[in-house]
Amino acid sequence: MRNALDLGGGLVITTDNSGGIGKKAADAVQVPDELVGYFSARVTLLEQWAAGAEPIAVLLHNFSGNTSWDEYTYGIRRAFKESSLMPPPISGSTETNMDMLQSAMSMTMIGRRSHDITESGGKWFLYGRPLVGEAVIREAEKCAELGKVRTGLDEGIIDTVWPAGSGGIGAEWERLTGQPPAWLPSEVDPAASAGPATAIFVRTIPGKESDAQLHFGEFFHEMG
Repeated sequence: MRNALDLGGGLVITTDNSGGIGKKAADAVQVPDELVGYFSARVTLLEQWAAGAEPIAVLLHNFSGNTSWDEYTYGIRRAFKESSLMPPPISGSTETNMDMLQSAMSMTMIGRRSHDITESGGKWFLYGRPLVGEAVIREAEKCAELGKVRTGLDEGIIDTVWPAGSGGIGAEWERLTGQPPAWLPSEVDPAASAGPATAIFVRTIPGKESDAQLHFGEFFHEMG
């Protein structure tokens, strides 16, 4: 598992948070709250898959005010829709006693383990490019697509995912394998933040490398 918490009994918890991103005047990045909810759900969902689990409930912690709740939950449902999954129940809380100057939210998913992650002998690939802040919107075509990841898992093209975060591709690969990457595409900065998991590592089923290349497309490269 990457950042998931194993509670035992097959239950797995994953979480993500966001601050200073939204539609308040003081936010550092100006985007709709729906997009914030979507990308936070994306991170927590990928973390569930990385742990071999499927979400059964979502808890939303909203510090941006009542008007943001519906947009956040719309973004959450969008992430599940892109993955061809039914959204689980969504609950949580909104801070209404204090009016925050910047947007802030946190999301926790509770999942149930569906399978164990074991060594398969498959090859690891980098899918997507590290993006953060406004680049996530400006270069959306470089962002790993949730739907393709889910289809790859369901159709037996890949068997494992490992999302990258703010530490960068290089640090994430070293965390995964115990060694720095031997090769990366020339345009990929190994230290650049991958923000809301815009880039992920996926492991192919042995013999499915060509199928994976066709499935994932342009921003898909084997790790050295």
